[in-house]
Amino acid sequence: MGKPFLHAHHRFKNGKDHCYWSLVEKVPGPHGQWVQRPILYLGEINDSQKAAWIKSTEVFDADRQAFTQLALFPLQRSIPAHVTDAVQVRLSEFSLQRPRHWGACWVACQLWQQLHLDAFWSERLSASREGTDWKSILQVLTIYRLLDPGSEWRLHRQWWASTALDELLGLPLEVLDKDCLYRCLDQLLEHRDALFKHLRARWQDLFGAKFEVLLYDLTSTYCESDPPFPQGDKRRFGYSRDKRPDCVQVIIALIVTPEGYPLAYEVLAGNTSDKTTLKTFLEKIETLYGKAQRIWVMDRGIPTEAVLEEMRRSDPPISYLVGTPKGRLSKLEQQLLELAWQEARPQVRVKLLAQDQELYVFIESQDRLKKEREIRLRKLRELIGRLKQLQQRKQKLRRDELLLAVGQAKEQAGRVFDLVEIRWPAEGPEIDARSFTFQLRRAKYRQWRGREGRYLLRTNLTSTDPKLHWEYYLQLVEIEGAFKLLKDDLEVRPLYHQKESRIEAHIFVAFLAYCLSVTLRGQLRKLAGG
Repeated sequence: MGKPFLHAHHRFKNGKDHCYWSLVEKVPGPHGQWVQRPILYLGEINDSQKAAWIKSTEVFDADRQAFTQLALFPLQRSIPAHVTDAVQVRLSEFSLQRPRHWGACWVACQLWQQLHLDAFWSERLSASREGTDWKSILQVLTIYRLLDPGSEWRLHRQWWASTALDELLGLPLEVLDKDCLYRCLDQLLEHRDALFKHLRARWQDLFGAKFEVLLYDLTSTYCESDPPFPQGDKRRFGYSRDKRPDCVQVIIALIVTPEGYPLAYEVLAGNTSDKTTLKTFLEKIETLYGKAQRIWVMDRGIPTEAVLEEMRRSDPPISYLVGTPKGRLSKLEQQLLELAWQEARPQVRVKLLAQDQELYVFIESQDRLKKEREIRLRKLRELIGRLKQLQQRKQKLRRDELLLAVGQAKEQAGRVFDLVEIRWPAEGPEIDARSFTFQLRRAKYRQWRGREGRYLLRTNLTSTDPKLHWEYYLQLVEIEGAFKLLKDDLEVRPLYHQKESRIEAHIFVAFLAYCLSVTLRGQLRKLAGG
């Protein structure tokens, strides 16, 4: 920071030159240039006031490393004789002009520099013939997505003027129009794979990140677009994780490390089945980063038996740890009962069963058991209470009203509804709330109770350390946290763009904002772990 100084602003009005003064300092900008940062707006001042302010700037003289403490007195009060260093201030004329967000924007710019994204995009987004600095506009889009996400229209009309990014980036305030923002989105997607490689190197340099364990999962995000769409468009109807089956959607597949550092992502058609995506991603990672000893951790439903067989036969073999559907647990239940429990860590015990070139890991977690049991019991009590209310209802219900009420109770109970057996009377108009009965399915209830807090995993890892397998699988919560951050904090949904390419560019900008967030978390982890 340089020494503050007085800066004059001239305005010609009605044939007269009006001179307004500000106290400013020079600070280095992100591109090596020096920019003026206003400290205080003084307005019109006379010669004596100007001299007093020049004297007061000695307080902020950082070059000499010698600060002078001055006493401040209002203009109406005279300075006492014994006070040598003092300044009189006209308090009634102080006002706050154009307050802007500075701190958060400055932190975001620092994170951008730490990832060397300015140098990366300087090679790929050259300025236009009109002088438009595309890389700085992309930086604004990313910081906007990180700090206060919204539409490009809102960025242009409201948010941009409320921040100090024009000073931090050296951009004129009027340069950011909405068309410029949209045109910037059109230039990003071709550089995605190069960005993945660049970020991988930065994660390694900044945090010593390792990439032996990779977490893979998928989510969906819906679009506010109306079909029909062009041939091959990725916007499709499919299984909506956002509870919006009425909207078209796209699928986002993401790979992160256990610490949350992203390695790659892909945007897929909205009707893509999870089990058809893994093989493509295995090839993509090998193409980008070569073959290596990696452990893929996935939830059940993503890999197929054919893909797992290819992973075992590949050279070198690709290791995996994947959740197993409940049906396989039923097949292996008798063999698992004959095995002894091993202590993996406090409150966690496991059983290991080797079979067909794989190792099955049966895990019981007391913490998970308590949590799942409390959730199930709460939902079961609410369901039974609701059904009893329907039975005891004094006002008679018609048959269709009763079915609708039971259907609503089923929707609220979810899978717990399978624990209750409802017996309807024979078909007829006499069906009402008093003519149906229900009872608990005790055999199914005992089966559920025996499986709460227990998981069956399968892996081709040669290591039989039970603690290692459990810790690997627990790390899947990191990728769930990544999706939560993308959807909730960065508002990657819903997608309002009407062009498929801009929908993908919107997700690309959200991915960049996620990278800034992960970088901040990595820096804070060094100072306050956990």
